[in-house]
Amino acid sequence: MQIFNSTADWLIFRKSIPAEKPIGFVPTMGALHKGHLSLMKKSVDENDLTVMSIFVNPTQFNNQNDLENYPRNFESDSNLIRAIGVDAVFFPTKDEIYPNHYRYRIIENEKSKIMEGAYRPGHFDGVLTVVMKLLNIVNPTRAYFGEKDYQQLMLIRDMVASFFMDIEIIACPTIREKDGLALSSRNILLTKEERAIAPNFYKTLNSHNPTDSIKKELNEYGFGVDYIEDYFGRRFGAVTLGNVRLIDNVKL
Repeated sequence: MQIFNSTADWLIFRKSIPAEKPIGFVPTMGALHKGHLSLMKKSVDENDLTVMSIFVNPTQFNNQNDLENYPRNFESDSNLIRAIGVDAVFFPTKDEIYPNHYRYRIIENEKSKIMEGAYRPGHFDGVLTVVMKLLNIVNPTRAYFGEKDYQQLMLIRDMVASFFMDIEIIACPTIREKDGLALSSRNILLTKEERAIAPNFYKTLNSHNPTDSIKKELNEYGFGVDYIEDYFGRRFGAVTLGNVRLIDNVKL
């Protein structure tokens, strides 16, 4: 497995890959869990070469404390990646991805302004910008994203189509713990007591009761509710439990 910290070094390697070889790409912010591993496994199975990136993207965080507290453990992550059979890791610095003081951004004016976009203004501008940069750098055949961040998935698909990028976006099902909690890098920040309560988020969201009823029930469990909303044939929710924010969605 090769590790690249600079775009220049990666591009030299990229040019050596024969054009007929399909490349799979899994962008992440590290703190890997079984959900990430499932994306990597699918890419390894479907492509001749799999590349993943680890980059904690500062422009998608609204809260500086959230950025500073985001889990980081490259050594642990790299061991997991190597065991899966990933061929290359792109692990750039902030200055490598964002030269020139972030002067250029991707902005979407409809789907990015609801739900997560309403509660985290500018969040999806940061997500779309970094994904566009990474897709241009890696130039994969396919890129893999989880359905847990379904709003993000839709926006990335729309962006790729709108800019006529010849990249297939592959949606992968949400991976859950046995008790239903969606896997997330932030789950490790839950206290023991909060972890015991957390599965009630998915259980309640998946009940298909009216949204007002779901909000009330979640409040009774001890969650702070940012939103419960129905869009695109799915029910989306975002809650806080202690200092940890959780998101999830289910099909209606």
